[in-house]
Amino acid sequence: MNLFFQTNRDIFFFIYGLTFFNMGVTILLQTRRSSRLELARSLVWLALFGITHGLNEWGDFFIPKQADYLSATAINGLYMFQLVILAVSFACLFEFGVTMLNPLGLVRSLHGLPVILFVAWFTAIFFFISPFVMEMDAWRAIANALARYFICLPGGFIAAYGLRQQTIQRIAPLNVPVIVQNLQIAGISMAVYGVLAGIIPPAIPFFPGTILNLQTFTELVGIPVLVFSSLIALVMTITIINGLEIFDLETQQRIEKLEQQQIITAERERLARDLHDGAIQKVYTAGLLVESASKLAPPASELENRIQKAGLVLNDAITDLRFNLAELHSNSTVGVSEPLAKIISTVVDDPCYTTMVKVDLDLSIPLDVKLTPLDSDHLKSIINEIFANIVRHAKARHVQMKVAIPDKNIIISVKDDGVGMSNQQSAGYGLRNMRDRAHLLNGKIEISSIQGKGTTICLEIPLSASP
Repeated sequence: MNLFFQTNRDIFFFIYGLTFFNMGVTILLQTRRSSRLELARSLVWLALFGITHGLNEWGDFFIPKQADYLSATAINGLYMFQLVILAVSFACLFEFGVTMLNPLGLVRSLHGLPVILFVAWFTAIFFFISPFVMEMDAWRAIANALARYFICLPGGFIAAYGLRQQTIQRIAPLNVPVIVQNLQIAGISMAVYGVLAGIIPPAIPFFPGTILNLQTFTELVGIPVLVFSSLIALVMTITIINGLEIFDLETQQRIEKLEQQQIITAERERLARDLHDGAIQKVYTAGLLVESASKLAPPASELENRIQKAGLVLNDAITDLRFNLAELHSNSTVGVSEPLAKIISTVVDDPCYTTMVKVDLDLSIPLDVKLTPLDSDHLKSIINEIFANIVRHAKARHVQMKVAIPDKNIIISVKDDGVGMSNQQSAGYGLRNMRDRAHLLNGKIEISSIQGKGTTICLEIPLSASP
C-alpha cells in the first residue's frame, strides 16, 4: 500500500491542492457582503486559506518538475516562496477563527496574533536560522515544521472554536438543523486538520519532529498523512459549501419579512381609508341628523334630553374613530414638513434595500425643497413600493435613481437591471396603490419594461405639492 501511494505521490499532491483550491474559490464566489452574519465577513479568510494552501501543495507537484529547466538558484527561490505561501495559508486559517470570535467578545487578546506569528516565523527562518543551517533541504524542513507548530496547530483549533461558537450563538437560533450540522462537522474537520497538519512535519533534528514526522507516521500507519489530510480537506470543503446555504435562507427570510411589512402597510392603508371614507362619514352624518332632530323636540323634554345624549355619544365615537385613524398612520410623518432630499435618502438608505441591491442615487435638487406631511407619506409609500417590488420580483443587482426638478415638476426616475415585466402581466395591488397615490399628489406615474432588460418607473408630481 505504501508503494502504491509513493508511486502515485504526484497525483495525490495534485488532488490535495485541488481540493483546497476549489474550496477557496467556491467560498470566495459565494461570500455575501450584504449578509448580517459575521460568518460572511470571516469566510474571506477561509477562502484565502484554501487558495493559498492549494497553491502550496501544488508547489510540491510542479517545482520538482522544473528542476530540469531552471537553475538551482531559481528552484531554491521557488521553494522559499512556497514556504511563505504555506505560512500565509496557516495565518489566514488562524485569522478566520479570530474574526469570528472577536464580535462575540471571546478571546479578544488574539486580535492581530496571526500577523505577529507570521512575522516572527519569517524573521526566525530567514534571519536567525538561515545563517546556521546551510543545507537547503534541512532549512526547508525546519521552516516547514515551525510554521506548522506555531501557526497551523493553534490556528486550526481557533478556527474550529470560532466556527463552533458562531454556529451555536448566531446560526442555531435560525432553526436550520441541517446547516448547523454541516457547520459543526466543518468545525470538527478543521480541528482534526489542525492536528494532522500541525504536529506532523517533515523530519527535523529536534523534538518533537524527531519522533513524529511524515516518515514515522507512514511507517506506523502504512498510509501517508497526505491521504488523511486529503479526506479531511474533502469533508471540510463539502460541509462548508453546504453550510453556505445559510445565506440563501437569510435572503429568503429578509424578503418574506419585507413582504409581510408591505402586506401590513397595505392593510393599514385600507382600514384607514375605510374609516375615513366610510365609518367616520356615516357617524358624522348621523350626528347631523340627531342635531336636527333635537331642534324638533319639545324644549326641556325627555326626548330632547335623550337626543342630546345621543349626540354626545356620536361625538365621542367620531373622536375615537379619528384617534384610531391617527394610530393607523402612526408610522407616517404627521405634522412635519420634511425636505424632499431627506425623504428620498431615508428610503434609499434603508438596509432592507441596500443589502439586496446596489443603489446609485443622483439627487439634483435644492436642499430646501419640502413636501407637506401628507404628500411626504404618499411619496414615501410610492418609493418603498418601487424598491420592494425590485427586491421581491425583479432579481436586480443594480438600481439607478435620479431626482430632478427641471421646471415646476418633481421628476423621480428609478431604473433597475432586473428581469423586467411581461406585457401580459397584470397590475397587482402594489402597482394600483402607486398609481392611486400619484393621483392624490396630482401627478402621474409611468412604467416601462422590457422583459429580460429591466424596468424603469418615472414619477412626476407638481412642485406645488410642496408647502
